[in-house]
Amino acid sequence: MIYLSEFHFPTREKEYDFTFSMKSTCYDTYYPFQVLSKHDLVELDFEPVTILYGGNGSGKSTALNVIAETLRLTRDTLYNRSPFYERYTRLCRYEEETPVPRDSRIITSDDVFDFMLNLRNINEGIDARREDMFDEYQNLKHQKFKMQSLADYEKLKAINSARRQTQSKYVRANLQDNLREHSNGESALLYFREKITDNALYLLDEPENSLSPVKQLELVDFLTESARFYGCQLIIATHSPFILAMRGAKIYDLDADPVDVRPWTELENVRVYYDFFKAHWDAFQGE
Repeated sequence: MIYLSEFHFPTREKEYDFTFSMKSTCYDTYYPFQVLSKHDLVELDFEPVTILYGGNGSGKSTALNVIAETLRLTRDTLYNRSPFYERYTRLCRYEEETPVPRDSRIITSDDVFDFMLNLRNINEGIDARREDMFDEYQNLKHQKFKMQSLADYEKLKAINSARRQTQSKYVRANLQDNLREHSNGESALLYFREKITDNALYLLDEPENSLSPVKQLELVDFLTESARFYGCQLIIATHSPFILAMRGAKIYDLDADPVDVRPWTELENVRVYYDFFKAHWDAFQGE
């Protein structure tokens, strides 16, 4: 599915008009001006899955944020905006093949990290409650109790429950949503599965962060199905070879000058992996 078909960033000439007028100010940076134009990135044409590849400082996250701000997409975590962001986005323009759905959003690595941090805080609360329940179990199990009236019924149920179960079963039965069962990678995948629903545009900034190679492959399967069967359009900033290898993805190399479309097998980051494993091929053969 394609909602956003084209996005146009300001050219160097348009940027120059603005930055020249700001020369006499106290600012020493005009971010996001002069970030994408240095490699002549002025236009992106989108497919159902489009990937922005590049090293640190290449501008791939900047491009996603500019697109998200221009389209007014939902985001969970605030980011560092410069005073010139709104002026920059006013110079951008875009074209839609189908109107971008209201549920569309940008998902950044900060969003995922904050989600995992919140889970950790919840788990710390669960840990404290678990310790209390250990003591509660022992008190109930060995308590001498005689029911005097119906007002004692709930306490009677608790005592009988403790006496029928082991300590572990009692705690698990009474401690809801033990989130520690999720690793960081599983929590990250849970976040993506909850946020990415059907029929929307999603901008993903380095979604591989916090994910092991195995979990990255699981994410790729999920994203592939979302784009292929569930009406999602994906624009992804990444340098993960697993995500770069997504079938049918259109890849922009933001390290190229000028920016160009390339197959994933020609990208420098992927070639580094290839050369490394090729150099150690004998070790994989057991020789």
